[in-house]
Amino acid sequence: MSPTRAAGLTRLVAFTPKMGRAYSDSRNHDPGPGKPSSVSALSPYIRHRLITEQEVVAAAIAAHGAEVADKFIQEVFWRSYWKGWLAQRPAVWDAYRARVAAGLAAPPEGYEAAIAGRVGIACFDAWVQELVETGYLHNHARMWFASIWIFTLRLPWELGADFFLRHLLDGDAASNTLSWRWVAGLHTKGKHYVARAENIARYTGGRFAPQGELNEKPLPVQEADPPAPRPVPDVAAPPSSPVTLLLHEDDLHPESLPLAGLHVQRVIGLCCPQARSPLGAAPLVQRFVAGALEDGLGRAEQHFGVPAGRVALDDLPDILRRESVVMPEAPVGWVADALRPYRVVPLRRPWDAACWPLAGRGFFPFAQHIPRLCAELVLA
Repeated sequence: MSPTRAAGLTRLVAFTPKMGRAYSDSRNHDPGPGKPSSVSALSPYIRHRLITEQEVVAAAIAAHGAEVADKFIQEVFWRSYWKGWLAQRPAVWDAYRARVAAGLAAPPEGYEAAIAGRVGIACFDAWVQELVETGYLHNHARMWFASIWIFTLRLPWELGADFFLRHLLDGDAASNTLSWRWVAGLHTKGKHYVARAENIARYTGGRFAPQGELNEKPLPVQEADPPAPRPVPDVAAPPSSPVTLLLHEDDLHPESLPLAGLHVQRVIGLCCPQARSPLGAAPLVQRFVAGALEDGLGRAEQHFGVPAGRVALDDLPDILRRESVVMPEAPVGWVADALRPYRVVPLRRPWDAACWPLAGRGFFPFAQHIPRLCAELVLA
């Protein structure tokens, strides 16, 4: 998978004909690695904003209409919902990070066998291998995997989420953390996702049939309720021109940033995938993120007609003493954590400004706003 905007756009064009009925009817089927699938595999490109949510939703509506492409469009908005939910409860991310650090300091029995794919459940072990080798898993396989990890292997959900985050090319702080919480029964209180042998056999086309191997009657995980939502924090007004633009892995489409007439004098890029976890990130992820950043810097250099190049985090204090620096806003996650000590002014995209405040409750109240959001953000 090439980490470039051009590759993302090629994949988008190729998948657009499948965004309607084909996706709705077959999206839960996982035929296995290398087999034709009804899912897009666009998520690594959307996650790093090599292509934007607007572009993807616009393609779906243009090809199929909003009603026919409804299921696909909802999947795009799930990512924005998760980001908004976590933006209103950043303490959930902080608690997750603390528990990962504690868990990795003294891993529980069975953890090493699980991440090595040696638990003896064929589907689970195969998904470990697929994840490590490709950096990707079908969404349905991710839910099955998480359920088996939590309820059959009885391992802490945080360590499973960390394992995913280290290996997924589309690894995202909000989507990953909160999806694992949802499977555990913590996002929607008491409603957990249970992997069942019959369901796995049906939707893998009989590739796996773990009858009698799974805990199919578990209780949901019990934890204290998350904090009440707080308003999404405002962002500061941009500084006076000229500015230096800082790109990072959370947003690599500088051409569409809301720069409000600011003059960009140069572009710098920061790459910190190793901050995903106390154990860093897999080499496959590091290469993808580094390649995506280089692609973003190259396009920025061409778009703004100014020099662009990578910098180290340690370089920022000196740069900030001399220059006004702005960046696409980093949502709650490891990039925002790394940049928190520095005076870099975030630029919030209209998409995020419209979506995030609506994500204070469950997804279905949020989803009621999707037609209006499409009209305002995509079709306007």
